[in-house]
Amino acid sequence: MLLLVASLAVLSVGVPAFLIADVADLPRSDAWIVTLVLLVWAGIRLSLLWVRGTPRLFDFFFWLFVYIFMGIAPTAQILSGLTSTTTPGVDTGLDMPTAGVVLLGVFCYEVGRLLLMLREGRRRTAGRPLVVRPVSSWRTVALFVISVALSGYVLWRLGAIALLGSRDAAAAARAAAWPDPAVRSIVFASGIYPLLVAVGALAQLRRTASSAQSRRLALTGAIAGAVILLLIVNPITSARYSFGTVVFALAVYAGAVRTRRRARITMLAAIAGFLFVFPIADAFRRAGAATGTRSGFFDEYLSNPDYDAFWQVANALSYWVDGLVAPMSQFAGSVLFWVPRALWPNKPTDTGILLAEYRGYTFDNLSAPTWAEALVNGGIIAVVVGFLLLGLVLRAMDSRIVPALRVGGVWAIVGGILPVFMTILLRGSLLQATGALFLTVLCIVFVIGGRQPAEAGPDPGPPPQLTPDGAATGSAHAPNQRAPGAE
Repeated sequence: MLLLVASLAVLSVGVPAFLIADVADLPRSDAWIVTLVLLVWAGIRLSLLWVRGTPRLFDFFFWLFVYIFMGIAPTAQILSGLTSTTTPGVDTGLDMPTAGVVLLGVFCYEVGRLLLMLREGRRRTAGRPLVVRPVSSWRTVALFVISVALSGYVLWRLGAIALLGSRDAAAAARAAAWPDPAVRSIVFASGIYPLLVAVGALAQLRRTASSAQSRRLALTGAIAGAVILLLIVNPITSARYSFGTVVFALAVYAGAVRTRRRARITMLAAIAGFLFVFPIADAFRRAGAATGTRSGFFDEYLSNPDYDAFWQVANALSYWVDGLVAPMSQFAGSVLFWVPRALWPNKPTDTGILLAEYRGYTFDNLSAPTWAEALVNGGIIAVVVGFLLLGLVLRAMDSRIVPALRVGGVWAIVGGILPVFMTILLRGSLLQATGALFLTVLCIVFVIGGRQPAEAGPDPGPPPQLTPDGAATGSAHAPNQRAPGAE
């Protein structure tokens, strides 16, 4: 209880109060009141999640995104009048409707999540068990070999200098190696995500291996894969979202959320990382980057292009009001990302680019958060339906990964990679992330074992503590700690 009170005092009271007191009171509209409410509510939800220590990671990262990108950033920017420099000229009359759209999406997310919680309650009453799927040993080895070859190819084409230089140098090296943007995106992703899945599968095999030699081999392969990954995806040359996804996944594979105490520490570290590290992480990655130009904590959010999400929702709302929406067209372009433009000349462009062209911006590398994606695909109705489904789906996946993170299996790999990757999807654009997401899911499906899965029983809530030898204690499902993993 003391931890919860302290967390609420900081996240839902202290940060909002400090923001209002610190940022110049020159509001461009009254919409900051709504975004402040979102900030407070997201702080409450985050506090309840990390203090409880149950690794419902999809829900956690959703609220972390809302807290920062739809709470702190727009509140600070509306109060100061210093909006993102890459989305200039947004009509102040759109501020309140945009805040209302964001609030509507969050409300529908909560409703969708609540509906599935009620269904899960009936499932527990009926005694229906959840299932933990094991990983296949030979498929894991095959994926590891293939993924190491793909990662080696990326390393060979880029070279150590490009990988360890500035981010601009790395981007130039990738453009020179693969001039076509679509090919470049797919090839570079193939050097990261298959190996990330393979390392996770090896970590699961190590937990379920029947011999010490098998455990040593799995550990050796996992460590080697992690080293290769951190050469390709490092904090200097890589996008912060990609680096965060890899690092968080490796931490989860190593057991960072396997106990309640570890889960608390890991989630608290993620909050601190997004609040204190993410805003300044670009300072040392670009040649000639300016440092020391910010005078306060909230100054990092003022005029910052990284926090254009709220204003892109405003642009998408304007796009819908102007009657330009072609229902589900942008979504079709994302789902069919693999279709060449030569065969589909009118294939939709990235939603961030679409909105930039609509507003006449010269810079088009913009975000398109989930709210904006829904608006350009079907307006307010799409926001309602989309966020209801999002709440349902994320709750369902959380209910799978909680027992899997405790006893192992394929869903433990999902829990390592996709919750952080979801922040990329939430920020958008969807088309930019679809290829990597498809590749990741395909690799996860590939390593699913073929034997009868182990039953983990109904969701027990917080994971139990583990003894030094890895056995679960205080759980009725401890006998299933070791799920069959090899075919």
